[in-house]
Amino acid sequence: MTTQEQFRGLIAELTGRIGERPLDRHLETWLNEHHGPGSPTYAALKQACVDGVAQGWMCEREGGGIRYGRVLKAADDLHRYSVDVVDMKDVVGPHHRHPQGEIDLVMPLEGDACFDGRHAGWCVYPPDSAHRPTVTGGRALVLYLLPEGQIDFTR
Repeated sequence: MTTQEQFRGLIAELTGRIGERPLDRHLETWLNEHHGPGSPTYAALKQACVDGVAQGWMCEREGGGIRYGRVLKAADDLHRYSVDVVDMKDVVGPHHRHPQGEIDLVMPLEGDACFDGRHAGWCVYPPDSAHRPTVTGGRALVLYLLPEGQIDFTR
């Protein structure tokens, strides 16, 4: 079972590799090529999230059919990224904007789950993008990396 400290170490290692790269399609391609499904990084992060949910330190809140929670606040050792994890099954989440962008790891758990039309792997939203996060075709965990923890929910 993965501990919170081990999870933080995984995230710190990954965000260190991301470094100062712009949040764009090039980053998305790089993440999927080097840390996507089938890679040790993907396997470790998915197992850590499954363990964290099972242990109750991830997705401890619930609302609108979504289990969610901020796992890590933005910090220097995380290269100023925060981490949220959501557990969604065939649901549309609340509309929000990404002031500095958003990096998502899609981890299907049941069925042929897709997040915003994407199967397992990484998707990157550039700064000032917005969406209603949507999971269709089953259940998925989605890990969100947010620069400086910034996210603006639409009222």
